[in-house]
Amino acid sequence: MEGILDWGLGLVRQVQVIASPTLTVAMKGVSFLGSEWFYLAALPLIYWCFDRRRGMRLTVVFLFSSFLNLWLKDTLGQPRPYWRDPAVGMAVETSYGLPSGHAQGTLVFWGAAAPLFKRYWGLALAIVLPLAVGFSRVYLGVHFPTDVFVGWALGGLLLAADHGFGDRIERALSRVNLRLKVAGVALLALGMNALTMHDTSMSGVFFGASAGFLFVKKLVPFKAAAGGLGRKVLRCLVGFAGAALIYLGLKVLFPGEGSELYALFRFLRYGLLGAWVSLGAPWIFAKLKLVELE
Repeated sequence: MEGILDWGLGLVRQVQVIASPTLTVAMKGVSFLGSEWFYLAALPLIYWCFDRRRGMRLTVVFLFSSFLNLWLKDTLGQPRPYWRDPAVGMAVETSYGLPSGHAQGTLVFWGAAAPLFKRYWGLALAIVLPLAVGFSRVYLGVHFPTDVFVGWALGGLLLAADHGFGDRIERALSRVNLRLKVAGVALLALGMNALTMHDTSMSGVFFGASAGFLFVKKLVPFKAAAGGLGRKVLRCLVGFAGAALIYLGLKVLFPGEGSELYALFRFLRYGLLGAWVSLGAPWIFAKLKLVELE
């Protein structure tokens, strides 16, 4: 492994030969397209304003991908390039490096979101953006090339599984009793907690979002694509304001790090955030007449 890391560090140094202040700013901008904050905005936007069904499926697949990435990082415990040579560090990350979450996430997100665009635009985005984001992570010295390659490989496998089996899984689940589906989601979240006990955020948002998706068709079957630009902008303003209130407000009210109850309340906070995006916000949209119902 040391030989692979040394090779990767050498390649990072070679890439950084082209470094300049302008290019570094540009690479940080490209890297943002694979960040948590980008997805926190993009996933609700698709679900609320473009395609409810595809937004639900994309969110569930992406959250599972993110959890898998987190678990593998902690299990493998591999360093980042600038941990071995601080001179190559142009950005800072606190988690382990392998596999690259940015590389994996961009491939899963843009590959699954491609059908939302006209054919060639969707294909171009699904190819160009993962490549650009992966390169930016090597350029910034936060990932070895192997981290990026493994991230792309995992993202590709998840994307292939979604395209190959996603429709059949959806049809099979449609015949399952609602209570059983909620119980299944709860068991999956419990399993996530068992594997990543130090960070319950991913399991929390997965549980909240998935549970909300199970109820939204029955309680608020809204038409995401319907409505003019003005109504969609208002949906986003209301939806993101509510999300910020839950995320920031409960962070202040709930026990902080160091508390014995921190993990539990972190799960609850992220669970409520997921439930707000999937069910709470659409319910408010319906009450404010910002969406049309089926």
